[in-house]
Amino acid sequence: MAIADFTDRSLAELWSLRGRGAVVTGGARGIGEAVARRLAEAGASVLVTDADGDGAAGVASSLPVAEQASHRSLRVDITDSAALGLAADTAVEAFGRLDIWVSNAGIYPTTGPALDAADDFIDRMLTVNVRGTFAAAREAARRMPAGGVIVNLASTTGFHASRGISAYSTSKHAVVGLTKNLALEFAPLGIRVLGVAPTVIDTPGVREQMAPLAKAGLDVEAAMAANLLGRTGVPDDVARVVLFAVSDLAAFLTGSTIPVDAGALAGR
Repeated sequence: MAIADFTDRSLAELWSLRGRGAVVTGGARGIGEAVARRLAEAGASVLVTDADGDGAAGVASSLPVAEQASHRSLRVDITDSAALGLAADTAVEAFGRLDIWVSNAGIYPTTGPALDAADDFIDRMLTVNVRGTFAAAREAARRMPAGGVIVNLASTTGFHASRGISAYSTSKHAVVGLTKNLALEFAPLGIRVLGVAPTVIDTPGVREQMAPLAKAGLDVEAAMAANLLGRTGVPDDVARVVLFAVSDLAAFLTGSTIPVDAGALAGR
């Protein structure tokens, strides 16, 4: 689209997602739920997917509904490429089009030294976080004949090393690299591909991961707020950046991964 087409449009038009169809994976709770809510608020029709089908259905039924929009849910295991293809097809059938795909589903790190990492744990981490994200983007792009936007959830650990989470960090480095490569390949198709990389965010999954550390004496609240802004990140902090990325406000961006980190990377 020519620059004039954007400069002549109002801010409200640029962030509006009215008439667009979206899929959010891992949408039953945490960041995925927050993303689904912001996309719906901006006017999109949203298919909420998750391995927790009941949770996805609960979120979908509670989303705000804009004029001529509707929402659906589907149980999806992101390690199952056929299920990902079904999700994309379901969105096209329900909404008439697929414009936005947000790959949020993933698994969290289990702390421990690399020397103790078992092969099945490494395989699971890479299968879910890397292959699942790759396959999701592939299936989404196949169903975006008019172009669209794909957003991959990465992590600040995709930019730096951290002790005890080698497999997770490796998977998120891969997502950052995958985002660049897919942007290169999909640009001729009119598809933008962006990454969003949160730091530690206060989600149910993160709380579960930190529970053993809390029992061992870690001040979880202080740990989550240990950033330049001095406060804990919440799912909506990430969701608002995803909304920007999929909207026409970000129409000149592709291939980049945007940190949502309260300055965590500034000193690295």
